[in-house]
Amino acid sequence: MLVNTQDFNFSYTGAIDCVSIHYSPLKIMSQSTQLPKTSQLNEVSTLELAQALMERLSISPNDWHRLKSNRNARASEQAAAAVLYLVQNQPQEAIVRLEQAVGWLDKSISAPPCESHGNKGVGNRE
Repeated sequence: MLVNTQDFNFSYTGAIDCVSIHYSPLKIMSQSTQLPKTSQLNEVSTLELAQALMERLSISPNDWHRLKSNRNARASEQAAAAVLYLVQNQPQEAIVRLEQAVGWLDKSISAPPCESHGNKGVGNRE
């Protein structure tokens, strides 16, 4: 199996639920489509599997407004990021993502309005 990956870029904007995860697609091309799925998975590293999971569960820019308040989608995205950090031996980063995933599930955090068009004029009354 041939695998091409690019670096993941993580950025934190200050609020606990404002972690932005940008990735370049993981391309997996099977040289033989006759192999059972488990054999194909055995040819992929743990890091590549974690990256593929992160890619699958990340909210795309096109879906951001629709899914930004979807607790399951946000928790899944953060949990996948935590797995990726664990595989890369970065437990402190994984803890932050796991705490965010729990926050989405227990409703202790929620999506803030978009800065570009949310809450315009609030607090600016003259």
